[in-house]
Amino acid sequence: MDADELTIEVCDTETGELVLKQLDKEVLTKGAWQSMMFLYQDRDAKTGEFGEPKVSLRRYQKSQGTFKARSKFNISGKAQAEAIIATLKKWYNI
Repeated sequence: MDADELTIEVCDTETGELVLKQLDKEVLTKGAWQSMMFLYQDRDAKTGEFGEPKVSLRRYQKSQGTFKARSKFNISGKAQAEAIIATLKKWYNI
């Protein structure tokens, strides 16, 4: 399996409708332990509409030719993303 094949999209098992839509992804590190960042939207169960974009950082371990999800962190919105960016800029003097 190649990293390009990894996705976080999820369909409802009963209806087949997309409930988590992947918009984009970036490979941050490659190798036996791979780090990836996904841009995605969740579908609101009440309205059926997709919400604001969110970000998920995920780590995968490659074992016997397949990637296994090992950890994840979701950035829930713009305010949290801005706080993370500000802190990284401060810590790395960017």
